[in-house]
Amino acid sequence: MIFKRYPAFYLSCLLAFTAGHMINYSVIMYAQEVLHSDLLSGVGFGLCFGPPIVLGWYAGVLCDRLAPVRLINYAQAVFVVAALLLLGADTLIDSPPARVPLFLAAATLAGIGWSFVSPARMAAVTQVVKIDELRAGALALNLLVMLGFGLGPLMIGMIRSITGWPGVFVTAAAFFILGSALLLRIDSRRSDRPRRHVLHEIREGVTAIVRKPLLGQLMLAAIVGYLSMGPMQVLLPKLANSQFGLGDLSRGLFLGTLAVALMAGGLGALKLASALPSGISILAATAAVGILLASIGFAGSAGVAVVLLFGVGVGGGFALSLIVAGIQVNSDEAVRGRVLATYTVISQVVPAASGLAAGVLSHWLGAGNALVLCGGAIALAAVANSLWMRSLRRARH
Repeated sequence: MIFKRYPAFYLSCLLAFTAGHMINYSVIMYAQEVLHSDLLSGVGFGLCFGPPIVLGWYAGVLCDRLAPVRLINYAQAVFVVAALLLLGADTLIDSPPARVPLFLAAATLAGIGWSFVSPARMAAVTQVVKIDELRAGALALNLLVMLGFGLGPLMIGMIRSITGWPGVFVTAAAFFILGSALLLRIDSRRSDRPRRHVLHEIREGVTAIVRKPLLGQLMLAAIVGYLSMGPMQVLLPKLANSQFGLGDLSRGLFLGTLAVALMAGGLGALKLASALPSGISILAATAAVGILLASIGFAGSAGVAVVLLFGVGVGGGFALSLIVAGIQVNSDEAVRGRVLATYTVISQVVPAASGLAAGVLSHWLGAGNALVLCGGAIALAAVANSLWMRSLRRARH
């Protein structure tokens, strides 16, 4: 098992991704529950995920210049500062409105941290695992990304029940510090290649994707795969309330199904990747996600919706895990950081854009009909891709 061969690196990844999602969820929940502002919640969410849209490209350049582990530690130090700002705002300032500047600064720093830590950890995998383990190493990393996504809100709930918000912020900072300490003995090296202007190096990364048909098609498949994330985040809470009549606790359990299913899909990809043709599996799983997502809009009960949602999560986790592993394996060493950073930008921008579109559709058509349209569009896009993506369709690994 790849986790047993590289325990320090992967435990560091789990701690960092869990702590990062603790910060994300804390920003959203703290704004709603303590600052009593849905507007600040939305602004905070945007600040947590907005910076990678711009900084992600530069992060890719740095991943191809610097030792990835060094870049990880820099990024995690930024997260630690964000956690300490939230702690200071909560414990040192009595008036909630006066906490807003520190709150916004912390959310911005979290977004900066995400811009660099995700592509840097993906680039670090290539220096940590053996070359013949790269596919399994990438799948394992993606599984931990999804596990951290699921553990983040769970950790917040457990810690808040004992210590309140200060304990949440201290724990997140401690996880990042421990995660960096675990990397101290991991060998990581910088590139010896000549450095050029940043924009030139960014263009090199984009050109490398365009010139390699399979790599370009994997990126497009990632865009279609991530289209489902926005509608689920925006529409499912509304459906849980309006269509299924779920209360707060039941709604939380309903939405928690997605995190569990994503992890199950990632674990399935890790176990089955070597036995299945990756290209056809990606296309089939993405089409299934679209069909199941649309079906939730027709569901007549919460029980049926939970089953369908679990299928959506498993299919999405499976497809996206295979996509990121394929990108890792098929990227040239000289531009791998920039290629992986492009994937990271996709993973941030597409859910945000599709969530916005889903919100507009929901306003005019209702949440159920909007989900049907979004799911149908994803399924049709996957089918269309299967017709013309010859390189991906033929891909075995």
